[in-house]
Amino acid sequence: MSTIDTQLTVHDAVARVLRDVRVLGEEELPLLSAYGRVLACDIVSPVTLPPWDNSAMDGYAVHAADLTMLPVALPVLETVRAGGTATQPLPRGHAIRIMTGAPVPAGADTVVRVEDTDGGVDRVEVRRDRDAGKNVRPRGEDIHAGQLVLPAGTTIGAAQMGVLASVGAADVIVHRVPRVAILTSGDELVELDRFQDVRDGKRIVSSNSVTLQALVRAAGGEPHYLGIAADDPESLRTHLRRAVGFDLLITSAGVSVGEHDFLRSVLGELGAELKFWRVRMRPGAPMVFGMLGEMPWLGLPGNPVSTMVTFELFARPAIRKMRGHSRLFRRPVPVTMEEPVHAGADLTHFQRAILTTRDGQRTARLTGRQSSGILTSMSLANALVIVPAGRGNVAAGETLHALPFDGDAELAEQFAL
Repeated sequence: MSTIDTQLTVHDAVARVLRDVRVLGEEELPLLSAYGRVLACDIVSPVTLPPWDNSAMDGYAVHAADLTMLPVALPVLETVRAGGTATQPLPRGHAIRIMTGAPVPAGADTVVRVEDTDGGVDRVEVRRDRDAGKNVRPRGEDIHAGQLVLPAGTTIGAAQMGVLASVGAADVIVHRVPRVAILTSGDELVELDRFQDVRDGKRIVSSNSVTLQALVRAAGGEPHYLGIAADDPESLRTHLRRAVGFDLLITSAGVSVGEHDFLRSVLGELGAELKFWRVRMRPGAPMVFGMLGEMPWLGLPGNPVSTMVTFELFARPAIRKMRGHSRLFRRPVPVTMEEPVHAGADLTHFQRAILTTRDGQRTARLTGRQSSGILTSMSLANALVIVPAGRGNVAAGETLHALPFDGDAELAEQFAL
């Protein structure tokens, strides 16, 4: 095992992780299976869209020059529905009834909406000229043949799926979803199906096993649970051998300096190269990053809150990079503290908080005690408030920055325009 860095800043530790994490390869998927995935190649349109001048309204195709004296009555030559075409060019002094999306007949430069007419079928009276020269969507208004419509690296959402369908991309090439192996360890832990041991006061449920699988899935990865390893080298070796072939290994616990923290040494025996150990942060300081062959390994602390915070800062961006995303991080937002905040050690602190947005102003208050073992405090939080190293005590009314979870802090309580 090579010499490793210790006591990195959070910024340097994140940079170190992302330097060694690689974007995954490609696979081809049917379009309807590609929602949320990231394009691995450019999409160039083979067609022009719309392929013809078409009507933006239900109404009547006319010449604008025929609307100079209103009201005006015009003979209606025919009706053109979406999917149909006019049988003749439009001569002056006439109208063709037309539906939204239908090709505009040659000669017409205006579609008068039906509300500005008497709605006639054989003959129409036009009563307003506000649509003169309007409501004709030109050919190629959206896309031209040969145009780059979606570059590689684009995340496929609902609108992107519509664009892909419009240009005939029935199958798309996307980056693979990372397969993430998850291992927890600790003699005190049991699975949920052994909850009777908890009732009997003998064990605790491995909440990290459940939380990490949910976090991996939310970040866009495919979780594969390896189980709970005991606090002994042989059990760890047995479980870690099951991680072969995965894209990322995430472990919780066993990476600190306790008498039974064997994970770093066992992974070293298996050929892991450790890149750093310990980060200047709280919670989550005993955090490890290394490479097991081509597979990155994130060794997260065992305390439930520490596990979630370090996942948020290190694992989530790593998974997003593997998926091909370019935007890897949550955006910090300024918040006004509703209460004082105390940060003791000279570390970067991440405090669980509730963000509220009212009248465009963001405020934050803590969820209560900040012990890294109080998982319920994380369930109440919708953000992490960042107290920079050296900041110490923060008074109520002062400004800090926060990392909102999933944008929930931006949701309003009432609809408003």
